[in-house]
Amino acid sequence: MTNTRYAGIIDNDIVDGVDGISVSFWTQGCPFHCPGCHNKETWDYNGGKKLPLNYVEIVYNKLIANNITRNLSILGGEPLCPENLDIVHYLCEYIKTRLPNTKIILWTGYTLHQLQIRAKKDIRLQDLLKKYLDIIIDGPYKQELRDLRLKLRGSSNQNIWKRHTTRILKRTVWQKIKEEDI
Repeated sequence: MTNTRYAGIIDNDIVDGVDGISVSFWTQGCPFHCPGCHNKETWDYNGGKKLPLNYVEIVYNKLIANNITRNLSILGGEPLCPENLDIVHYLCEYIKTRLPNTKIILWTGYTLHQLQIRAKKDIRLQDLLKKYLDIIIDGPYKQELRDLRLKLRGSSNQNIWKRHTTRILKRTVWQKIKEEDI
C-alpha cells in the first residue's frame, strides 16, 4: 500500500546535498530501524504529516524559487521501501521532466545491488535507477562503523554511487565514487 505521509521538506538545505543548495524531501516510514539512527521520528509509517495532493508542485516551486539553482535531496525514513516508492517515483519523474538538469540525490538503506535485483520486477525502480536518480548513497547505517568525518554518510559501510549513461550503447552504469569526486 502506498504511504500518504511524509516527514517534511527543507527549502534551502546546505547540509544534505551536493554542489550548493538543495530542497530536501523527507519520506515517512522505514523498515530498517537502524540502531543509532538520527531520524527515528521517520520510522513510523503513520507519523509525520499528511502528503498534500500537490506535493510535486510544492517541491517544484521550491526548486525554482528566486531563480536559484537547487538540487533535490530525498531522504527518510526509507524512500525506496515499497510503501514510499510511488511517491518518490512520481516526484522524481515530475522534476526530471520539467527540470532535467536538476541533480537528484537519494539516501537509502538498501544496497545498490539489492535495488538492481528489485528493479528487475518493478518498472518504477527501473525508471529511478536508469533515468531519474543521479547520486545514490546506499546501505544501512551501522552504528559500529559510525564516522563523523564522512561526507554524505553516517557509517563507513555506506557507498556513494553516481549514474552515468554510456555514449555508444546508451546503457546506464552506476559508478562508485569517492567523496572528493562528488
